[in-house]
Amino acid sequence: MPVALKINKKRRIAIICFYCEKAMDYLFSDKMASLRPSAIREIFKYAADPTVISLAAGSPAPEALPAEKLKKHMAEVLEEKPMVALQYSQSEGYPLLREELKKYLSQNHDIVKDFDDLIVTSGAQQVMDITAKLFCNEGDTIICEDPSFIGSLNTFRSYNTNIAGIPMDDDGINIEKLEQALKENKNTRFIYVIPNFQNPTGITMSLAKRKAVYALAKKYGVLILEDNPYGDLRFTGENIPTIKSMDEDGIVIYAGTFSKILSPGMRVGYLIAQKDIVNKLAVAKQTTDVHSTMLGQTLCHRFMVCNDMNEHIESLKGIYAHKCKLMLDEMEKHFPKTMTWTKPEGGLFIWATLPNGMDSGEFAMRLVQEKKVCIVPGSAFNAADADAPSDKIRLNFSTPVDENIVKAIGLIGEMF
Repeated sequence: MPVALKINKKRRIAIICFYCEKAMDYLFSDKMASLRPSAIREIFKYAADPTVISLAAGSPAPEALPAEKLKKHMAEVLEEKPMVALQYSQSEGYPLLREELKKYLSQNHDIVKDFDDLIVTSGAQQVMDITAKLFCNEGDTIICEDPSFIGSLNTFRSYNTNIAGIPMDDDGINIEKLEQALKENKNTRFIYVIPNFQNPTGITMSLAKRKAVYALAKKYGVLILEDNPYGDLRFTGENIPTIKSMDEDGIVIYAGTFSKILSPGMRVGYLIAQKDIVNKLAVAKQTTDVHSTMLGQTLCHRFMVCNDMNEHIESLKGIYAHKCKLMLDEMEKHFPKTMTWTKPEGGLFIWATLPNGMDSGEFAMRLVQEKKVCIVPGSAFNAADADAPSDKIRLNFSTPVDENIVKAIGLIGEMF
C-alpha cells in the first residue's frame, strides 16, 4: 500500500511506494489545486458520531421524505417500464418528466417562456457546473451574493474564475455594489443569486431588488443564474415572483431540484433557459454524465402524476414552519441579547451573528468538542475572500428532530 505525503499544499504530493521505496510525484491541475474540501463535508465527519447533534446539514426532515409512496412507485416503474428506467436515455432527460415539469412550473410559477426549454440534470449542482463550463473562460468573472452556497462557489472556482462577492442587505443583494461590480468587471459572464430563503442566510430578495437585478443584467449584457432549491418551501409571508418569470429577453437560467421536495438521494434537478442555451448545455452535460439517472427520473415523474404535488408541498411547509418556529423560540430563550439572527419565511436555514465579534470557526470547533453539537461557521460561505474570518454561523432546523433542536440550542447557549 502506498502512503501519501504532502509536499506542497497547493499542487504537489509525493507517494512513497512500500514495494520499490521510490517517490512518485503527482502534480495537480491549477484549477483543482486551490480547491479545499467543503467545510460542511468536513463537519459531517463529526456528525457521524451518534452522540453528536448536527445542525450543520442541509437535508430534508426525515419525516418529509415520502418513503412509502416512493417504494410503491418504484415497484410500479420497474414492473411497467423496466427498460425505460434501467437503460440509457436522452441527455436532455426523460421526455415525460420534462413535459410534466414544464406544465407544473408554468401553472405554479409562470417561468417557462415560449423561447425556453428544459433539461433534467443530476441535481441542481450540475446546473452550476455546466453553466460555468459553457460560459466561463479562465479569468472571467462571476458575481455572487456574499455569503453564498459553498457548493456553487467551489464549482465556479474549479474553472479558475474570478468571483466578485456582493454584500447582502436584509432584503437581498446590495444593488449599488452590484452595479459597481458590473462596471469594474467587464468580463462578467453571469450573476449568481439564490433569491428565496438564501443559503446560508435564509434571506429572501425583495421584489424591487429582483427587478433591479434583472434590469442591471440587461443593461450590462450579462446572464443571471437563478438558483431556487427552496422556493416551494415558503411557510409564511407572500410569494414573490421568480426573476425567471420576469425574463422577456432570454437572459435568465433557472435551476430547480427535487432534492428539497422529494428526495436528495435521487439526484434529480432541472434547468430552464432559452432554447439555444439549453441545446448547448445539453452538449456540456454529455461530457459529464451522458444523462441523469433514469430510475430517479421515472420515479419523479410517477410521483408527480400519481399525487397532488400542491398537497404534498403544503405538508412539507407545515413540517418546516413548526421546526423553524421551535428553533427561533429556543434561540430567544437561550442566546444572549447581543446576538442577532435572521427570521426566514421558508427554506432550511437561520443565519446568526455571534456576540462581540467572536470567530465562528473557533467557536464551531469548541462547540463540537465540548458540547457535541455541529454547526457550520460563516467563513465556509465566503464568496470574495475564502480566508476571511467571520462572526456568523449557519443553523439548520430541517434535519434534527424536535428534541435535538431544543437540546442543541440550549447547549449552544451555554457557550456564551
